[in-house]
Amino acid sequence: MVAGADIVFRAKGLTKVYRIGELEVHALRGVDFQASRGEFIVILGPSGSGKSTFLNIVGGLDAATAGEAWFEDHQLTALDERGLTQYRRDHVGFVFQFYNLVPSLTARENVQLVTEIARHPMKADDALALVGLSERRDHFPAQLSGGEQQRVAIARAIAKNPEVLLCDEPTGALDSATGIKVLESLTLVNRTIGATTLVITHNAAIRDIADRVLRFADGQIVEETVNTTKKNPSEVTW
Repeated sequence: MVAGADIVFRAKGLTKVYRIGELEVHALRGVDFQASRGEFIVILGPSGSGKSTFLNIVGGLDAATAGEAWFEDHQLTALDERGLTQYRRDHVGFVFQFYNLVPSLTARENVQLVTEIARHPMKADDALALVGLSERRDHFPAQLSGGEQQRVAIARAIAKNPEVLLCDEPTGALDSATGIKVLESLTLVNRTIGATTLVITHNAAIRDIADRVLRFADGQIVEETVNTTKKNPSEVTW
């Protein structure tokens, strides 16, 4: 880990408890975490292990029950809803398993939805070029394959020039060949714009493309691995 000014995220004792009637569900149990600027981190773990809850808290989509989470000098766990909304808008790009594109808008127009509200956006055409979709920019989602739609979603996420890119199962709905293209887009974006990238996946093979791998179980990080050498997505065996 790189210390000091290169730390983008840090969390201490991060805890999340959901209450369902009389039942308490402990989604996170005192998670400690740091991420450096530009790191590519893969997060593994079974369903219910806490990895999506963790991503939602550091992304400002959910609030912790206890503990602290920081983005640079912003204490996320102390922000109100307005502050979290501004944090998400200004600093974070999200990519989910399902693309959430607007069907009546072209690929370019879907990306422009973000560029119109971002502080320092890149051009929509530049974002689409970065994920290899320049020739598909005037197509509607229904005219695109699943992998192409996911790459539009990535272009939309990066068009705001975020410091952080958070991806929850970005290849979960895709076959292996298409998933590799999506991962190639994510790793290229990570290198090109330097966004600290966290990728949740059930596919353990993806761990080989990361700088660092975290494994969640029962609401905790139970294993951390640093890759001394990384594979290209095309080298991953699914």
